[in-house]
Amino acid sequence: MANSMKIKKGDLVQVITGKDKGKQGKVIQALPAENKVLVEGVNRVKKHTKPGPGTQGGIVTVEAPVHISNVQLVVEKDGKKVVTRVGYRFDDQGNKIRVAKRTGEDI
Repeated sequence: MANSMKIKKGDLVQVITGKDKGKQGKVIQALPAENKVLVEGVNRVKKHTKPGPGTQGGIVTVEAPVHISNVQLVVEKDGKKVVTRVGYRFDDQGNKIRVAKRTGEDI
């Protein structure tokens, strides 16, 4: 069973290691069972596709999943984008809220 992921679909993240280090992109899809995320414009690979009815075959470029440990969340602080770790806190009703560790603000 996978742990709950701290990065969610739609978050802006930055790659912190690997061939795409420093690139930023939006999370297209979160894959919690594999602890991976698909990030827009990051870890692009060429995929050979077979022609089928209504589709043309050829070589297409698609995003491959990136391990969750290789990305960090990007938040805005004073108009600047800052990478941060993610923590949790509980509000008065017992709801879990994500918190940016570096800024202390709710996400």
